Amino acid sequence: MSDARSGTPEACIVGWAHSPFGKLDEPDLESLLARVGRAAIEDAGIEPSEVDAGFVGVFGEGFTPQGFPSSLVLQSIPELRFKPITRFENACATGSAAIHGALDFLAAKRGRFALVLGAEKMTATPGPKVGDILLSASYRKTEQDIRGGFAGVFARIAESYFQRHGDQSDALAAIAAKNHKNGVDNPWAQMRKDLGFEFCRRESEKNPFVAPPLKRTDCSLVSDGAAALVITDAETARAMGKAVRFRAAVQVNDLLPIAAREITRFEGPAEAWKRALDQAGLKGVTDLSFVETHDCFTIAELIEYEAMGLAPEGQGARAALEGWTAKDGKLPVNRSGGLKSKGHPIGATGVSMHALTAMQLTGQAGAMQLPKADLGGVFNMGGAAVANYVSILERAQ
Repeated sequence: MSDARSGTPEACIVGWAHSPFGKLDEPDLESLLARVGRAAIEDAGIEPSEVDAGFVGVFGEGFTPQGFPSSLVLQSIPELRFKPITRFENACATGSAAIHGALDFLAAKRGRFALVLGAEKMTATPGPKVGDILLSASYRKTEQDIRGGFAGVFARIAESYFQRHGDQSDALAAIAAKNHKNGVDNPWAQMRKDLGFEFCRRESEKNPFVAPPLKRTDCSLVSDGAAALVITDAETARAMGKAVRFRAAVQVNDLLPIAAREITRFEGPAEAWKRALDQAGLKGVTDLSFVETHDCFTIAELIEYEAMGLAPEGQGARAALEGWTAKDGKLPVNRSGGLKSKGHPIGATGVSMHALTAMQLTGQAGAMQLPKADLGGVFNMGGAAVANYVSILERAQ
């Protein structure tokens, strides 16, 4: 349901579940979905039969021979048989696309409870094939042969940014080091190790260039994992044990070819942030308590600082180097460790970001908990700033 004047969704997250991210024993998508689906329903304190529809985010594109994953959840939650369940895909923003499907379902008053699941099984796929699959999130007509695959696409963005604003390798290393330090506190993170600035800054045998100027520590991890949410309308949420309200939920798509845009500006993310802040009635991003942002590569997080309005164009490095985005900074970013440390199972990522933000807002984030967590922002991105989703969340009760 939504406010007719502002478009603000009148919907709340009332339950969640999260698997560890990494190289997991679960052999396939079906087992990953089973790990979180019923758990999220139980966390919401409702019966599986009360769920009115399911929304499943899976990128797929060759990671699994099993296509058509929407009904796989019925293997573990048979109570959902004969309910509508739909699969969503929007590159690395697949999880947020599934969330938006649920929000639209609730806004149309087609039901009271929506179950959103996101999952990906990536580690069983050979490395070269992983690279080719990820490249399908770019414009193959002109970007197919970029050296380094999808990492090469973001390396090209980094090169362009460096040419325009100077070498920002120190800032990229600071972002990587921050996120790895934060990830130590995340029990679901794939890499819980504080690597430190010096390790992230220097090329070495353990930290080689993947696609110059990006090193291994500049790139998110290949991961298995799943996350799930239960979302309901605001009226129903009032009777629930906990509720995290959407103050804003915005999607903005931009042109797919990087050559068709001024790629160092991330205009799509900037527009998404502007609309979301307006929808939430906020003056700027520093009105938020924290942000979970899409750091598929460190250069992405750097430019996202500018897109969200934290720093002027070309000055995102200040936010990283001056500690603005540290856990005790003026706007903590990626307290979870981000994709860089937590991992990036594509279909699960957007759902995970919302679940971890809900945990922060309800004081259930454990060692990750920030002392002030009133308003949280989520930015989930598909492709190179192509499919852009911003949510602003607050605790309803």
